[in-house]
Amino acid sequence: MPAEVPKTMADLFSRASADKPGTKRTDPNATTLGATDVRRGAVGDIAVTTTGRILTTHPGDDSVAVLNARTLAVESIMAVHGEPFAVAVHDDRAYVSTSSWTHKDEVTIIDTTSKAVLASYPLTENVTALAVSPDGKRVYAGRTGDGHIDVAVIDVTAERVGTIDVATGAGIGIDALAVDPAGTRLYIATTDARGSAVVIVDVETARVEHAVRIGAPIRDIAISGDTGYVLSSDRARGGVLHVVELATGRITGIVDLGGAPTQLAVGADKSRAYVVDYDRVVVVCTLTLQVIDALTVGARPSCVTVDSHSGPLYVADYDGHVTAFAVEMTMPLLYSEFMATDPIVADHRELEPVHA
Repeated sequence: MPAEVPKTMADLFSRASADKPGTKRTDPNATTLGATDVRRGAVGDIAVTTTGRILTTHPGDDSVAVLNARTLAVESIMAVHGEPFAVAVHDDRAYVSTSSWTHKDEVTIIDTTSKAVLASYPLTENVTALAVSPDGKRVYAGRTGDGHIDVAVIDVTAERVGTIDVATGAGIGIDALAVDPAGTRLYIATTDARGSAVVIVDVETARVEHAVRIGAPIRDIAISGDTGYVLSSDRARGGVLHVVELATGRITGIVDLGGAPTQLAVGADKSRAYVVDYDRVVVVCTLTLQVIDALTVGARPSCVTVDSHSGPLYVADYDGHVTAFAVEMTMPLLYSEFMATDPIVADHRELEPVHA
C-alpha cells in the first residue's frame, strides 16, 4: 500500500526531520564559518539579500526568520498567514509564498531592514514556485490548478496582478521558476504525465517561445549568465544536472549525480553548483562538469543559498539550523547589467493588496 500522504508542508518537514540520519561531522575540506539554531523547526527555503540578511521560512511554525548574514544572529521572527515555503529576495525586500486551510495562497512582501510586512497578495490556485525579476519590479508566482498551470505576475510598483497562461494537461504542475539576468525571459519547470520540460516565456509579450524537453521530474532551476542548470531526479536514474544553452535551448552537458536531489544553487563566481541530496550537499564544478566535493551538516540539509556578492554558502536543515561555509573562489566575480523591461502584456486582472 502507498504511504500516507502528508496533508500539509509542516507534516512533510516533520517526517523528514524524524527520519534523519545520525549526526555527521562537517566535511574537512570545507571551511565552516559558523552555525546557528533558529529554533523554529525545519527550514523550508532560504535566501540571502544584498543588504546582508538571511531569510528562512519555517512551515511548521508559520513564521519567517531574519538573520544577520555575517554573524548568523537571529534578528527577528515574523508570523505569517499560513505555512511559508518559497522565498525570493531583491535588495532589502523578501517575497514569501504561504498556504493554509483558512487562507488562500498568498505572496507576502517583507522589508528585511524594518522587519515589517508591507503587503500580502492573495492568489487563487496553489503557488508552487516563486521568483523575482532582477530589477525587483515584478514577482512571479507559479500556480498549479486542476489540469492547467499559469504564472501570476505581481507588479510591485503598480500593486496589481497579471497572469501568464502556460499550459494545460493531465497532472501538469510547475516545479520551479527562474528569470534570466536581463529580466526578459522566464524559465518555467513543468512536469506532467508525459515527462518534464523547461518552458521559456518572453515576459514582455507573455508568450511561450519554446520548450526544452528534460524527461525526469524537474526539482530546481538556476540561471547563470547565458547558461541554465536544470536539476532532475527519478527512481530509475537518480539525480541528473542538465546544462542548457539558453540562447538555443540545447542541452550541452549532463552530470549524473545519483541519489535523490531536491534543490540547487550556483556559486557567486559561477564555477560551482551546490546540490541538496538527502544527507549532503554535492559540489559540482561547472567548468569540468565533475562532482568535486560533498558537504555535510548535523542534520539533513533542506535548502541552500549563496551570497551573490561575497560568496559564502548557507545550508539550512530539517532541524532548523543554518550553517555558513567559506567557498573557494576560482574565477573573478562577474555581474550582469540588469536591464529594466517594459510592462508585460498580460491579463491585468486587478487585485488589491492587503496592506499590513
